[in-house]
Amino acid sequence: MLTDPTPRRFASVAASSLLLFALGACADTAGGPIPYDRALAAPDEPAVASLGAGYKIAPMDQLSIKVFNSKDLSDDYDVDLAGHISLPLVGEVEAANLTTAQLDDALTAKLGEKYFEHPDVSVAVKKSVGRLVTVDGAVKDAGSFPVLGNLSLMQAVALAKGTSEDANPRRVAVFRTIGGTRQAAAFDLTAIRRGQSQDPAVYPGDIVVVDGSSIKALQKQILQSFPLLSIFRPF
Repeated sequence: MLTDPTPRRFASVAASSLLLFALGACADTAGGPIPYDRALAAPDEPAVASLGAGYKIAPMDQLSIKVFNSKDLSDDYDVDLAGHISLPLVGEVEAANLTTAQLDDALTAKLGEKYFEHPDVSVAVKKSVGRLVTVDGAVKDAGSFPVLGNLSLMQAVALAKGTSEDANPRRVAVFRTIGGTRQAAAFDLTAIRRGQSQDPAVYPGDIVVVDGSSIKALQKQILQSFPLLSIFRPF
């Protein structure tokens, strides 16, 4: 296994059934059941550790997975927002909150069930978002960006070159680990731009998702999976 000093972040996500609530708001409006506009707690302090010391894979990490004698399976895989990776033959696999060794064991077991005799699998974290902020959804240039100092939500969206034409800036979610639990809250970016709402702080490890008509279905499901209580809540 490769080692790489990286902050530990993000607990495991809730069961996928929580992601299947009906949509609660129309496009280009605020609302939807994610909590809105309450003072936010800071995230957990990152604990720097090598992969061998128990680094837990996080959503939006990029993994390098190699299977001996299988070019089709050996590739780089992105962990999605719900914490899964998708491999040929194996399908969707839970990766978030596992160490690379645990994911290695899980993939070895799955490949050994039907497809390989004594498969030789190696898993390494190629890219971690632990000291980055990730901006995704309806923005012009989605990606992960270094956090070099204080950063606000508006500034984070600006790093992704702003919202795209199909964006609903009245519904922007921030996903964060607080008290060891992955939580989220929503913000009205239009109100923030007009000075009607406070521009909240964004921290390393946060994931910002801007709602919009063309965002991934899974992201939209997650954006709609919270009661409207204006506070950070676990999911």
